Amino acid sequence: MKRFILNEAPDKNGMVRLGGDDYHYLVRVRRFAVREYFPALLPSGEEVLIRVRSVEGGTLIGSVKPEDTARGLSGTEDEDSGRFADNVPIILFQALPKGEKMDTIVRQAAEGALVEIVPFISEFSVPRIREESDGRHNGGAGAKKFSRWERIIKEARQQSGSPVATALRPPESIDGLFAYWEELKRKRPKILGLLFHHLPLARTGLHSYLAGNPEMTVLAVGPEGGFSPAEASRFLAAGFKAVTIGTTILRTDTAALYAAAAVRIVLLERNSWEIKINQTGNG
Repeated sequence: MKRFILNEAPDKNGMVRLGGDDYHYLVRVRRFAVREYFPALLPSGEEVLIRVRSVEGGTLIGSVKPEDTARGLSGTEDEDSGRFADNVPIILFQALPKGEKMDTIVRQAAEGALVEIVPFISEFSVPRIREESDGRHNGGAGAKKFSRWERIIKEARQQSGSPVATALRPPESIDGLFAYWEELKRKRPKILGLLFHHLPLARTGLHSYLAGNPEMTVLAVGPEGGFSPAEASRFLAAGFKAVTIGTTILRTDTAALYAAAAVRIVLLERNSWEIKINQTGNG
């Protein structure tokens, strides 16, 4: 189910006021009218229904009551909200590509319910470290890109109905990326890191890696040109497992989608293929 994402909680009277792009989306695109309801996610993650009270003057005014939950409106909501409940959280480590390809990668990651996107500067990344990693804080070009990516995530979640609040980290240097990887490993001892590389470094396949029941999976995808040999060696030394996705060379924005989709499908179907493996092994 599509859910509108509120940036601010309702006021003490349970009222929300939405203008600008939010008004355009709800009134002009989704065409909600007075007395109609739409499902929304509060900043806390709570699902509610908002009843439209007014759409005058370029501002939508709506009200939400504690008993007006999205689950109460739709008989399918229980199934929908639990769709990703049993999935292993997936994080994308994405080397910054050139041009606008990162916009596509961010959108697809949010639609695919990835929990976090971590852009980073690799050896073959075109953007400079200072422009991208410091830009969010000094108001430079990187800040504009970061804000655009956050907006793309919100739009993608509203379009897809993803219940996962996809997070976005400011771009990291390669050293910062591995420091964050070590932090994740301390928090999640059963974490699985997968290095998607165009060279045949893999020693086994996705099913074998994911059969270990990881509690979180991190996907590392390179920029145009892939990872350098030194970077690939560093990922492997840090505990990542190499995966080769076919014999063709994919664009980096295609590779990110391909990798996330492959892992998601294997995880979604894990019960069925684990049963078949066990039956084969016992046969």
